[in-house]
Amino acid sequence: MLLGLLLLALAAGVLLGEAALTGEQYRQAFAAPSSPPGEILWSLRLPRTAAAALVGAALGLSGAVMQGLLRNPLADPGILGVSAGAGLFAAVAVAAGAGGLAGAVEGAALMGALVSGAIVTAIAARLREPEALILFGVALSAFAGALTALVFNLSPSPIASAEVLSWLMGSVETRSARDLLWALAPMTVGAALCAYAALGLRMLSLGEETAAMSGLPMARLRVAAVAGGALLTGASVALAGVIGFVGLAAPHLVRRLWREDPAATLAPSALAGAVLLTAADIASRLIPSEQPLKLGVVTALVGAPLFALIAWRAARSWRG
Repeated sequence: MLLGLLLLALAAGVLLGEAALTGEQYRQAFAAPSSPPGEILWSLRLPRTAAAALVGAALGLSGAVMQGLLRNPLADPGILGVSAGAGLFAAVAVAAGAGGLAGAVEGAALMGALVSGAIVTAIAARLREPEALILFGVALSAFAGALTALVFNLSPSPIASAEVLSWLMGSVETRSARDLLWALAPMTVGAALCAYAALGLRMLSLGEETAAMSGLPMARLRVAAVAGGALLTGASVALAGVIGFVGLAAPHLVRRLWREDPAATLAPSALAGAVLLTAADIASRLIPSEQPLKLGVVTALVGAPLFALIAWRAARSWRG
């Protein structure tokens, strides 16, 4: 079902957009990909739609790993501060005037994610308590957010500040096949690390004592989970900016179908995240507005009420 929904979303992402095409223009686009309608479909919409699906899958997978590792239904890819670190480095690159250089901002964002991920991974190797790791991640995220605000405050140009804000709001516009290939390598490594850590996540769901007696290298699996989630999140931020709530929502949409098994929900969460973000990107194109809606704005508008609903349900279960 998820694969079918994803295929439908990908097809809609290619066929639908701000520029309404006639039946004849669609025929021309398929018959002659180099024609003007073909350029719209295959050079503009297809890479944009593929980028949304790729980022959504990475965030959905990262969210499922974080929720399984921390055993917290409200955990998301940004809880460890990786998104904030990537945003900080990207903001510094834009404010420094590197926004016009091809790949400079994306490279800075990935570097920030790697630095933040390395710090969190080192902490995860020493801490077993998920609460301590969450608190450390919140502190790292707050510190990176404060430094990003400082970049805004000290930015020498209002244009640079506007560029930083636009990038932090998230978007997959103007993405190309080269951008996708560039982000695919760290995402592949991150996904492999998450798959390696899957059995450890299943054991953690049974409790710390059971996990410790399982004979698995739990410390190594924890580090792999954190490193994998950090790589997925960092590559996503590098490709599309800061996108919220997808990593939180996607695992919740599929978890009950797999009986709360963290290992079994990894792949479905990735598919659900891809569907969600592709649909959000289509909505950002089709909602009428004078200025194009940013993808991060659309996901926040939908995700914030969902986050409140999840928190309310979690509070009810805790009281019970």
